[in-house]
Amino acid sequence: DFSGQNLNPLIFDTSSNRRNKIPIDQEDDGVVDEIDAMEIFDLIRDIMDPEHPVTLEALNVLSLRNVYVDPTAGKVHVFFTPTVPHCSASTLIGLCIRVKLQRSLPAHYKIDVAITPGMHLQEEQVNKQLADKERVAAALENDHLLSVVHKCLAGVKGDEEEDHEAIGG
Repeated sequence: DFSGQNLNPLIFDTSSNRRNKIPIDQEDDGVVDEIDAMEIFDLIRDIMDPEHPVTLEALNVLSLRNVYVDPTAGKVHVFFTPTVPHCSASTLIGLCIRVKLQRSLPAHYKIDVAITPGMHLQEEQVNKQLADKERVAAALENDHLLSVVHKCLAGVKGDEEEDHEAIGG
């Protein structure tokens, strides 16, 4: 239960951050695009906060400026910024971001998810947990935790199937 951590978070207007989607019938299958930061951000921006009924983008937990992609090396790095420095949901938020990217990107991509430096009191411990593949796998075997992750990943309805198809999944 994460209630009471940040009772009145700031909500940011994110309506101007969206790019127009190309209708599927207008896409050119002959063009191979490299995965870029905006595409990664589009995948994760609508993940719901576990404590509040708003997206991580609306809380400014996720922002495009904190997404880095090296398509040649197959690497993605996402920094996220908890709304308060003592946020107990930080590991869960990072897990949600990691799971969304693992499910959406080609398997050869290396995914790193970490707290924005200096933005959490237990930054080092949380980052260590998120980087440990065995701990992540064990966490996802917990039915209750997995159901919370799925709830957060449901995001804004209607986007999940499009995102998965958009990157060849």
